[in-house]
Order: sequence, then structure tokens, then C-alpha cells
Amino acid sequence: MTIESTQTTMLNPTLYYVHDPMCSWCWGYRPTWNALQVQLQQQFGQQLSLQYLVGGLAPDSTEPMPEPMQQMLQQTWKNITQQLGTEFNHDFWQRCQPKRSTYPACRASIIARQFGQERAMISAIQQAYYLQAQNPSDIEVLCTLAESLDMNAAMFKQQLLSEDIDQQLQQEIAFTRQLPIQGFPSLVLVVDNRAYPITLDYHQWQTSMADIQAVLSEH
Repeated sequence: MTIESTQTTMLNPTLYYVHDPMCSWCWGYRPTWNALQVQLQQQFGQQLSLQYLVGGLAPDSTEPMPEPMQQMLQQTWKNITQQLGTEFNHDFWQRCQPKRSTYPACRASIIARQFGQERAMISAIQQAYYLQAQNPSDIEVLCTLAESLDMNAAMFKQQLLSEDIDQQLQQEIAFTRQLPIQGFPSLVLVVDNRAYPITLDYHQWQTSMADIQAVLSEH
């Protein structure tokens, strides 16, 4: 499919990783994704650009998460552990007041991107949420994580609540919706303004690598 991008035009082919920092399947995919990135860097270097895109799993809300949804997500965590061996701290559901809201965490990732800290922020959010039973839907939790990455917490909070960052998030969500994705996480390779869905295999990076090589060989 052909896409119209509001993003900066890239001369090189670009692999987009479409995710949400609070997506539990993205947490499960993380080891394979990290391995794939290493292999891509070794094989293609700077000939292939890698970009993260936040897809915005759940909009802003201050309402407590409904009990049926909490139970569904707890079961999802157990399913991911069973399938992938991923670790989760289930104390989260007793310690925190869950909210179905991931946009704040998405905005935090966009802010960190400006400081070259995007991947570090995503990792910090995931570890806080899934291992330390903290709630990244809460602004103060995100500010503490920013401070742990040597970012100014007061300035970070100001940006987190700003219209400018929200507008960037909305533009990014709109862009991801042009892409041929099935949910989060997803991989999409864009070459000459054409978008190719890349098979995402939770167990091994080789499946995605084969797809990427096949598309690039045609160009």
C-alpha cells in the first residue's frame, strides 16, 4: 500500500515498530525485538532506518478500569507467561488503581525521543509497570521515571500536559492508522513510500528478518 507521511521523508528504507509502552504483548515481544534490532544493525547498518511509533492503545481516562477488563488483562498476562515465559508482577492489581489509559505513557515516549531517550523511557515504563507494580497511567509515576533518566521532572511534566505534545501524539496515531497493522506490536517496512507488513514472530527474529530481506531484495 502507498502511504502519505507527515513524518520527515527518509532516503533509506524505514522499518517502523508500532507499539504502545503499556501493551502487554509488546512486553512479551521485547526480547525477540531486541535480538532483531541487533541483527538488522549488523546486516544493514545505517542503510535501514528504525523508527518507533506509538499507536495509542487507550485514550485519556481518570475512571477506574472496570472489573471485567481487569480480569481479562490479568488472564492475558498469564497467557503471555505461558506462551513466552515473560515475567509479570501480578501485585500490580492489588497495589494500584488500574485505569484504561495509555496515552500519558505514549506522550512520555515522544518527549523522551526529543532527548535521545525514547528506548530508555519505553524500557523504564515497561519495567515499572510489569515488574515493579507501578502505574504508568499516573503522571507522577512518569515524572519519576523521567527523573531517573536524568531529565528535568518539572520540565517533563509541563511538556507531558502540553497541547504541543498531545498534537504530536494525535499526528502519530493518525500516521500509524495508515499503515497495514493488525494491532500492537506490529512491524511495517516502508520503501519508496510503499508500506509492507512484516511478519512478527514472538519466538524468533529470523521470521521477520526473512520478510525484510525479501522486500528489500525487490528494490
